[in-house]
Amino acid sequence: MTRIIKGVFDFQERVFGSKRTLFRQLGAGQRPLALFITCSDSRINPNLLTQTEPGELFVLRNAGNLVPPQGSPPSGEAATIEYAVHHLHVRDVILCGHSKCGAMQGLLAPQAVSDMPAVADWLKVAGPCVERAKARVPDGASPALLQAVIEQNVLLQVEHLQSLPSVQQSAAAGRLRLHAWVYDFENGGVTAYDPRSERFVPLAESPRRKLLVPMTAAEPEPADPNM
Repeated sequence: MTRIIKGVFDFQERVFGSKRTLFRQLGAGQRPLALFITCSDSRINPNLLTQTEPGELFVLRNAGNLVPPQGSPPSGEAATIEYAVHHLHVRDVILCGHSKCGAMQGLLAPQAVSDMPAVADWLKVAGPCVERAKARVPDGASPALLQAVIEQNVLLQVEHLQSLPSVQQSAAAGRLRLHAWVYDFENGGVTAYDPRSERFVPLAESPRRKLLVPMTAAEPEPADPNM
């Protein structure tokens, strides 16, 4: 705790003063650029990765960056997404998985989470991605299979996003873009799903102006004056 408390003091003494105007503006409300859904893993810092300021990302985090689909029991995930899309009117939702994800490792090796029943039950939200990944990596090579599970989980959770009424309504009106990313924290790389080639490609090569509804078809998108 000493390290954390010292960090708070450093923020108050060094950082807050230099951004006083920003924080004063944030007191009047928030207009985030995007909803960023990612894993709780401590190695991921969404604002550091995207170089965004406070107020620019509405962040949802949990083990495995999972989104329970419509029809699941009430959840904080569904409430957070609905609030971001319906009330804050975010234009973009980024679902970002990451390399060497412990949750996905637990999905591949259930015995590793057998003594954590809550975790094991939660990971069922991602269950179908394992078979999808194995179909892409038939030889079952461990590192390649884990990476495939990570990527297929991101796509599965985007499908779950698309089942939520608030997302469906905004997407149908052309007000929402869904983005599927995977972040490699060891080299700083980010790949994004390209629905045209149906694979993850470096972010710089991914088409930015797309609406991933449905996943297999890139839809035309109204002009965005902010891009």
